[in-house]
Amino acid sequence: MSENKNAEQAEPLSINEHLKTDSNFLRGTIQEGLDTAVTGSFSEGDQQLIKFHGFYQQDDRDLRNERKEQKLEPLYSFMLRARVAGGVCTPDQWLGVDEIASTLTSSNSIRLTTRQTFQYHGISKRNLRALIQSLDSKALDSIAACGDVNRNVMCNPNPVESRLHEQAFYWAKKLSDNYLPRTKAYAEIWLGDDKLATSEGDDVEPVYGKTYLPRKFKMAVAVPPDNDVDVYTNDLGFIAVAEEGELIGFNLVAGGGMGSTHGEVQTFPRLADDFGYIKAEDTLKFAEAILKVQRDWGNRSNRKLSRLKYTIVKYGYEVFKAEVEKRAGVKFEPKRDVVIGDRGDRYGWIKGVDNQWHLTLFIEGGRIKDLPGQPLQTGLREIAKIHKGDFRMTSNQNLIIARVAAEDKAEIEALARSHGLMGKLITETRGRSIACVALPTCALAMAEAERYFPDFLTKVESLQEKHGFLNQGIVIRMTGCPNGCARPFAAEIGLVGKAPGRYNLYLGASFEGTRLNKLYRENIQEAEILSELDTLFARYVGEREEGETFGNFTVRIGVVAAVIDAAKDFHGQSSNA
Repeated sequence: MSENKNAEQAEPLSINEHLKTDSNFLRGTIQEGLDTAVTGSFSEGDQQLIKFHGFYQQDDRDLRNERKEQKLEPLYSFMLRARVAGGVCTPDQWLGVDEIASTLTSSNSIRLTTRQTFQYHGISKRNLRALIQSLDSKALDSIAACGDVNRNVMCNPNPVESRLHEQAFYWAKKLSDNYLPRTKAYAEIWLGDDKLATSEGDDVEPVYGKTYLPRKFKMAVAVPPDNDVDVYTNDLGFIAVAEEGELIGFNLVAGGGMGSTHGEVQTFPRLADDFGYIKAEDTLKFAEAILKVQRDWGNRSNRKLSRLKYTIVKYGYEVFKAEVEKRAGVKFEPKRDVVIGDRGDRYGWIKGVDNQWHLTLFIEGGRIKDLPGQPLQTGLREIAKIHKGDFRMTSNQNLIIARVAAEDKAEIEALARSHGLMGKLITETRGRSIACVALPTCALAMAEAERYFPDFLTKVESLQEKHGFLNQGIVIRMTGCPNGCARPFAAEIGLVGKAPGRYNLYLGASFEGTRLNKLYRENIQEAEILSELDTLFARYVGEREEGETFGNFTVRIGVVAAVIDAAKDFHGQSSNA
């Protein structure tokens, strides 16, 4: 069987593959575009390449028509995402992140992402280099935060068992560092490294090759029983196996991914397959083997079918597994028994085993900004000035003030409360819910998400209170399109934008994130969504079994069929009712 499956493909390569091939290891004409002041945008080809450097070109869609009438080009700006393995940063880094948001972006805000990092919105082209250099001065960067590479590696923030978190974080950082692009383009373009010190041909990509991966690639490290990183939604996941509090290895899962396209049934979200147990010392062998199989076997003709999940479905689990073992030089062992549990964060103060304290703050929509009566950004700035531990971003878009000494608790809590970071009642449902940015900046958004979601959740909470189970959490997620950035297809209630004010309603995922949901109602507005939920909540309260979660209930009573094999089950008959 050929090692390079793409040699067997008859289909022409996608335009992105030609762009990568001709880019001189991701340089393209980005430098020339930066020097062009006549427009706020980059060329079409460079708009693809800049993603590898960590940012996307966007425009304010709220102003698009108005500017068109004025015969002005769209109000172009850029969204830059940082690479922060495991979501951990120092107080000094946070102060730098805050200063950048205040001085180099029009949004004057920091947004925590669902991949445990932060991003900026509203960056003008003229500020891009200054922003990236400011990040570099704080030992932060944005390379490989986007693009067809391994992106930010997530890790359970585990504020309780510090030793185990330290070991899991070690591997998240190792995976992140090992699979960074080796091209010098980032340093040359953004940091001013001397091009004369190298010559063309010096760049080598030992893992990625000249054309990198067929599509983006995501990794996560989970520490059971927590599944706050939604490990099964990743291309590659490592579920920690511990003995007597020490990490000894991982159950490896592969082939997850949330993106799909409305109306195209050959696309679908998918949860990762269990492949077996690996020893900790073999982690990089297996990670690199899987990356290389995806590099060589992944679809480079149709980007909609190019994620690892489609590669595994196309060639089959056993064939894929055998190839990974062959390249790793090690075989999988039978997976170990672990418990996959809650995906939520622990809010408020929690004491760790090291006698230090950790404060998890709920950040609505991940947006850190000074609001009337809630100067959140100022509050975190003041906390960073005195904090001696670290900050940990979570994949639920929240923030942990970690490793606080007992004698410092009162001062940090006083700052948090006085700036609106604490004190607001957060229901179990709201605390587990996430949304993507969507409008007005995301070019792919078909409907609102971040701006609309808090008000929508208030109406759902009212329904829960009406039916007497407000104290029970439901995992609800909303995205403006089916690309799935907020992992809506792994939510007990998923809302995916179809058009302005209209969403597809998905039901039936498991509470723990081990089963996908399924389409229940298509292209409906808020009133219809709430009416459907009102009816279902009434049935849930009256017919549920002891301890039964809402997602499991909707499957058991036949509201939606269980998704066992996403390639076969996700589309098709949506309801058994």
